[in-house]
Amino acid sequence: MDQTAHNLQQQIELYGETLGDVGRRVAPPLGLTQSALAQVIGLSAPMLSQLMSAQRVKIGNPAVVARLRAVSQLADLAIAGEIEPADIPAELDRIRAVTGAVTGAITVAVTDATTTRLRRASGNPAEPATTSPAPPMPFANPIGLTTDAPNAAWPTGVHQDPAAPLPARVVVRQLQDLLRDIASADEIQRAAAAAATESPAIADFLLAYGTGRTADALSHYEQHHT
Repeated sequence: MDQTAHNLQQQIELYGETLGDVGRRVAPPLGLTQSALAQVIGLSAPMLSQLMSAQRVKIGNPAVVARLRAVSQLADLAIAGEIEPADIPAELDRIRAVTGAVTGAITVAVTDATTTRLRRASGNPAEPATTSPAPPMPFANPIGLTTDAPNAAWPTGVHQDPAAPLPARVVVRQLQDLLRDIASADEIQRAAAAAATESPAIADFLLAYGTGRTADALSHYEQHHT
């Protein structure tokens, strides 16, 4: 395996997809060029280019990681038509402003966007959605969802409201983040091998969300989610 292929595989193990795939997926629905995406997440354009081409493997700054994850979730909302195009620039400004340590819950920017979506779905856009503090959800996947900001909150009912379901990719990435926080790729593979005989479905789940590509995890989710 040459170095680029090795780097791409490492990115898949870390993020569920290569950073090139991330950039190419999120930029168009948000109306961003690669250079503009770099500016939003707080990287130089050459550095983002090196990451997307797998000349470099990993994003070292956790605040950049959080912003990229937030941009990814915002793109998912845009693709699903669950955020107005006119609202995207303001959400990108919020993401750009996110700084500080990240742990693993959700960025304030994406929380705000999701809250807005829920208000619209309820037919009462002027009424703030009720929110309650959510404890940090740890993650190992460097594209983490999050900020330690004290006002970060998860809108009440966001998982339960059938009128405003989260996009499948958002749910899948949360599952990936959780698994990759509690175990390394090698540990997940060993656990899957141990479970394969008695519980092949559990083994498939561990491999799909713990070590595979995001596209494979999405396929698994869509096959089994009802």
